[in-house]
Parts: sequence; structure tokens; C-alpha cells
Amino acid sequence: MMNIKRFFAVFKARNIEFFRDKSSLGWNLFFPVLLLVGFSFIFSGDGRSAYKVGIVQALNNEVMTSTKAKDTIFSEVRFIDFINYNEVDSAKNKLSRHTIDMVVEPGTNRYWVNNESAKSYLVEKIFANKLQGYTRLLTTGKKIRYVDWVLPGILGMNMMFSCLFGVGYVIVRYRKNAVLKRLKATPLSAFEFVSAQLLSRLFIVMFMSAIVYSGCNLLFDFFMLGSYFDLLIIGMLGAFCLISLGLLVASRSKSEELIGGLLNLTSWPMMMLSGVWFSLEGAPPALKSFADILPLTHLVAGARKVITEGATLADISYHVTCLVVMSAVFLSLGAYFFSWNTER
Repeated sequence: MMNIKRFFAVFKARNIEFFRDKSSLGWNLFFPVLLLVGFSFIFSGDGRSAYKVGIVQALNNEVMTSTKAKDTIFSEVRFIDFINYNEVDSAKNKLSRHTIDMVVEPGTNRYWVNNESAKSYLVEKIFANKLQGYTRLLTTGKKIRYVDWVLPGILGMNMMFSCLFGVGYVIVRYRKNAVLKRLKATPLSAFEFVSAQLLSRLFIVMFMSAIVYSGCNLLFDFFMLGSYFDLLIIGMLGAFCLISLGLLVASRSKSEELIGGLLNLTSWPMMMLSGVWFSLEGAPPALKSFADILPLTHLVAGARKVITEGATLADISYHVTCLVVMSAVFLSLGAYFFSWNTER
């Protein structure tokens, strides 16, 4: 039978331990408020637009006046983002990759839809009356399913959680159980320990991601235009950057409750704003700028271009450079702030 006295003693001790840990207590109070403030800012106004329509602007001055008048007819509909493009080919490319849901060229009375996109079908139905007199066209080229578009985001998100939580919790647990303190007494240097943790997690993440991709590919027959080698390189760079970020977050923390909150703070913005589930095409410039400093944004964007557009490493050099620079910064700061002991 359970001894109520012993049970209450453990219950009381655990509660006292939690409430005495000021950092964990403060974080559990602060994090929900931070999420509410962040999401209220991101989705302020009338709410997030449900669909995105590309409007191809006329470059001829004689046609521009009538084009603007036609634009007004479309822009009267709420909850739809209207994104201006100067070239119809660029807009059609976005449509074929599920980045936007319809393309309209008022100057020539033409519009394009993507038959593989449910959103494209619904947008066409919404504008059925306004599109009378327009010529309906379909995007050309090999069709890309939504599952092909979302694949890099799902794999990247899985890698993010494995990198951050797989490294952060392990190091904090080692520090809390005084394992790091014992290792400090050995000839092992901080650089050797951190390097071993990083390369071990990198191997595990890439190995598991390769298995997941190969297994799912047998079921879904994923679309692939680029090189698997280029995809491997951008995947390794992204994983390396995320692991370095995990090392930085866990460099001094001694509380498992606190590290959980810090890792959630790190992962949630990336999960929501790095293009995992939906495109940021047409998003406010400030939001795009913030997303640009998130490692997962460059991992997902680079991998998506390799898979759906056949891009090479030279074509995604911007994303490669960002990941390399971020990795160097995170690793340097993580090594500088790294602590063997539980004392800060």
C-alpha cells in the first residue's frame, strides 16, 4: 500500500524544488505571455489571409490605367493577399509550387490556376463572377503536389526538434547530475566534448532523416528535380547550424524545466515562421526580415529549391552562406559561454 506520509513528503519536496528555481518559475509565467503577444502581433488586424493571388502588373503606360481599375475589382475581397509581379513567368512559377493560389493578368484578361492545389480551386470559385471574360489557363510543366512542397518543411522541422532537444536536454542532464563536473577532471577538453556531441548528433540526425525520406519516398514517390548530393549538403549544414544553436542554448543552463522553456522559445518561431507549413509570400516585410534570421528558414528554403526547382548549391548560395555564418556564430558563443559545473 502507498504510504501517504512518504508520498506527501516527495510531493512537497518536488513542489518546493520547482518554486525555488526562480528561473524555471519565471519562465513558466513569462513564456505563455510572450506567445500571446507574439501571435497577437503576427496575426493582428483582420486576421491572417486565407489565400494569395498574384497580380501581374502591366509595364505599358497605356495599359496601366485600365489595369489598376481592374485590380480594384479583385482587391475588394477581404482575407486574400494580392501580390504584385512584374513578370508572368515568375508568378506562374510561384503558382506551380503552391506558393500562391492564382495568377491574374488584368492587362490581357488572362488568369492561371493550379489543378493540383485545393486552394487554387477555391480561389477560382470565389472570383467566378469577377473572372467572366477572362481566359482560363493552367500552369505548365511537371505538376508538383502539396506533399512534395511541404516535404522539406516537415523533414526540416523533425531535424530541428532532434537537434535542439537531443543536444540541449542531454547537456543539461549531464550538468545537473555532475557528469560534466567529473569529465572536467579528466584530460578531456571542452572543445573535444562539444565536438563529439555535435558530430554524434549530426550523424544521428542525418541517418534518421535519410531513413525517413527513403521510406516515405517508396510510398509517395516524391518529386525531385535537383541533386541528392546538393540536398545532403544543405541538410548537413542546416543540421549543423541547429545543433550549434542547441549547444548555445544549453551552454550554461542547469535546470531541465528552464531548458525546456528556452528550447520551446527557440523552436516555436521557427516552426511557425520558417515556411514549414505555408509560404511567407506576401507577408509583411518585418515578418520576412525576422524569418530570415532563423536557421530553419534557410534549411527549408534551400532544400525546397533543390527538390522543386532543381537548384544547385550555387543557386542557393545565399542560404548556404547564412547557415555557415550562423553556425560559426552559435558555435563560438556556445564554446565561450560553456560551463562544466552547475554553478553559473
